[in-house]
Amino acid sequence: MNASGTRDQTGSVAGRQPGMSASGTAGQTASAAGQQSPGSGHRWPSVAVVVPTRNRPELLARSVQSIVDQSYPGAVECIVVFDRSEPAPVAATVPGGRTLRLITNTRRPGLAGARNSGILAGSSDLVAFCDDDDAWLPSKLSLQVERLEAAAAEFVSCGTRFHYADRVTERAAPASVDLQQLARRRYPELGAPTFLIRRAALDQIGLIDEDIPGSYGEDYDLLLRAARRGPIVAVEQPLIDVYWHQQSFFADRWQTIADGLRYLLDKHPELRADKRGLARIQGQIAFAEAALARRSRACRSSGQALRNYPLERRAYVALAVASGVVPAGSVARMANRRGRGI
Repeated sequence: MNASGTRDQTGSVAGRQPGMSASGTAGQTASAAGQQSPGSGHRWPSVAVVVPTRNRPELLARSVQSIVDQSYPGAVECIVVFDRSEPAPVAATVPGGRTLRLITNTRRPGLAGARNSGILAGSSDLVAFCDDDDAWLPSKLSLQVERLEAAAAEFVSCGTRFHYADRVTERAAPASVDLQQLARRRYPELGAPTFLIRRAALDQIGLIDEDIPGSYGEDYDLLLRAARRGPIVAVEQPLIDVYWHQQSFFADRWQTIADGLRYLLDKHPELRADKRGLARIQGQIAFAEAALARRSRACRSSGQALRNYPLERRAYVALAVASGVVPAGSVARMANRRGRGI
């Protein structure tokens, strides 16, 4: 298979043909023009769902099945992007009106590049994301498209159900959030697998930032950029299942987390303008440094956070970890059980 080739579930390969646009592929079975609701004249927008993956076939199968089993009446194309691995058949049953495409990441290796490879491979009206270890509830797309159209919005999210060990935590999404709110607070329920975006708007917002260290926070970065154009609306109820476990992409990658957070602070002036929001991120950096046993750096970042907002609890927790009072892993597990993360 060449780098620009795509494979369908039957194993046939369709390379980009002369004169075909970057988003076109031979052998695509779902119409990118969308479908009409019988007798109503209503056109259901077509949806492309991008699923980056790497060496997790069992988890991937669950994710893909939840996408192709959507109750949504319009066309849905699931584009699985294999990152630093060769495409392999997915153990999912694809019903009529759905397409499953398997492609390789032709951009920068990692999560951000894989998402962008999938975005550019499609030509749908709407773009969505799902991680290979997460799953959607059957009504996700139907409810989100209804919300998108009713609000005349560009970007819609939804609530999230978090699974960690033996605990399930449901977190409803705010009906709408603006840039100032997102700078103040990182809503854990508003992650990439909840996003549904008009492709025309995404063309203006821009692709996923591939320069973020380790792709950490790439979904938060996209939210901030999108919110500069207008509020992010949401279906408040949880419509996705997020599974946190040791195979989760950023589990215990503290250096990547610290580097990614510093990158976001440098990129988005809104994050520094809100003292409480800035303290939140400085507290997260402090915890990452403490988890890496860098006591002086952890103390310095904690001090910065507390000067900006004396009630920033992450700073106090980081100091406790840096002092050896409590292990970082225990704190992280406790936060994950609450469906929050650090």
